[in-house]
Amino acid sequence: MSCRTDIPASDVAAAPTSGAPPNEGLAAPVSAEHAELRRQGAKAAARGDAQGSNPMLDTINQPGATGESEQVWSDRRNAWDRGHHAQQRPTLLPARAPGGMAANERAQDEALFGVTRVLTFAGAKSLTSASGFFFERDSRLFLVTSGHVLRDAPTGHFPDRIEIRLHTDAQDLTQSATLTILLHRDGLSAWNQVRDSAGEVDVAAVEINPTALPADCVVRPFGPQHLPVGFDLFEVGDRLAIPGFPLGFYDTVHHLPVVRQASVASWYGVRFQGLGYFLTDARMHRGCSGSPVLARVEPASAVRPHWCLLGVHSSRMDMATRDAVLDESLGLNCAWYADVLLALTSGAGRNAP
Repeated sequence: MSCRTDIPASDVAAAPTSGAPPNEGLAAPVSAEHAELRRQGAKAAARGDAQGSNPMLDTINQPGATGESEQVWSDRRNAWDRGHHAQQRPTLLPARAPGGMAANERAQDEALFGVTRVLTFAGAKSLTSASGFFFERDSRLFLVTSGHVLRDAPTGHFPDRIEIRLHTDAQDLTQSATLTILLHRDGLSAWNQVRDSAGEVDVAAVEINPTALPADCVVRPFGPQHLPVGFDLFEVGDRLAIPGFPLGFYDTVHHLPVVRQASVASWYGVRFQGLGYFLTDARMHRGCSGSPVLARVEPASAVRPHWCLLGVHSSRMDMATRDAVLDESLGLNCAWYADVLLALTSGAGRNAP
């Protein structure tokens, strides 16, 4: 198979490489049945279902109908409730760093106002167009994109700066400003990248100095509260959305990305072929590298955002032996696990450009 040799965040975050790391909010299951009930409870919470939707409360599942003991029924009910409670843990909305980051209340969708087009340059020469998104942690703002967008030795891609565009008026989306970010300072790269047990992870984070942001810019960053609680809430076939700039295409009037529909195409929580990503099934193009891979959460609330950030789109996956005439492309893509962002944004900050 031909694909970039990229690896996921599971190792970086010190999670087991053989599968999903244990969910902090879930105790070790006493049985496979209880583990499944906890998973179903967590999925119900992610959908927005109330705790009262516990199927163990249905008459047909209660001791009077099943003939089982009160203790057996109670254990099953509690297993589902624990999963539901773990996914419902309160989380804080991201703090707004100084420099005019607060967006108008109408601009609340991170898939639109947290995603930006990334243009790369070498001096005055324009090189490539890609995608990226904002991630905020502890009042520090980062631009996240694919590592190969900022440097790719095999193709001789060595940009020295990037440009992104930011909205400057939440009412009039035609108003925007360009922010230039230098990629090197004092001979060192200005972005963070990490390695795991399989090699370099193809995700990079560049810290942005809030004082460099245009006044009143409209930014809706993702944050740790958008990361899934564990890896057991999503299954093969679950629906995904990937906002970005395929082939540089987007709404050029309002400077908004377009969104590709996708689905989970490999076991979410297991490192595909031992590497740090899972697969998605979607029609993707050049220019989408660095796009966030999202699952919709309904309904959203003050403690549960609209989106769950599952991964970072990197590249298409295909068979090296595919006959280009007889065989269609697989239509599969690599998405690095989003928990790598916790490693990329931890520790003391650099002097942001």
